Amino acid sequence: MTLLVLTALITLALTTLFSMAGVGAALILIPVFLAFGIELHTAMAIALLLNALGMTVASITFMRKGLVEWRLVAPILVLAVALSPVGVSTAHGLDRTPLLWLFVVFLVFAAGMMLFYRPKPRSSRASTGATLALGLPVGGAAGFIGGLLGVGGGNIIVPALVASGLEPKRASASASFVVIFASMSGFLAHVQVARIDPALLGVTAVATLAGAALGAWLAAERLSAHSLKRLIALVLLAVAIKTAWGLL
Repeated sequence: MTLLVLTALITLALTTLFSMAGVGAALILIPVFLAFGIELHTAMAIALLLNALGMTVASITFMRKGLVEWRLVAPILVLAVALSPVGVSTAHGLDRTPLLWLFVVFLVFAAGMMLFYRPKPRSSRASTGATLALGLPVGGAAGFIGGLLGVGGGNIIVPALVASGLEPKRASASASFVVIFASMSGFLAHVQVARIDPALLGVTAVATLAGAALGAWLAAERLSAHSLKRLIALVLLAVAIKTAWGLL
């Protein structure tokens, strides 16, 4: 019982934090679950399902606030879904270690961009051509790299959109919708060989729903654009540290 309560509290805290940034907490929750003795495929399946649940709740809040840039989400989602399997197949036979180190470097660079780069604000009424010119490469990179490295595409989408000049709240809101589908795809891949503990899934699901609702509300109502950029940088650095730690 103590382990379930502790797992739920950690899930609540991490989901709240990562939902504010719009990237999902699965990448951090998986090693937490493993540390508690949960089997690998089970940890991955539960974390990814929680990711999908949390981002669904967050997206509902963001949609009600009109923060999701649908013209950007559509090309990002299409390319991410299409190229994720290509990334997975490309990964077979490759040494992922140097690729993951490159990902760590990218995350640190992206975090620095969040903290110090001041892009020219992007108009929400950009032309269809300009929207596609941004959405297609971002979606393609997120899908391919996410499949290649087994990481969340939100870590690529959010900093790319903010660097393009999109307001941080809209970047996080738009990325959160894409993360739902990427997480469900990963969940379906792992659930076939996972042994799901109903009690563990139940308490972490409740914690995820509460954390995602709280995180989305804080991002939409309480955080300024500057504060949200700093939070996104913190999340990216946390993912970079976690990834580097696993490589050492």
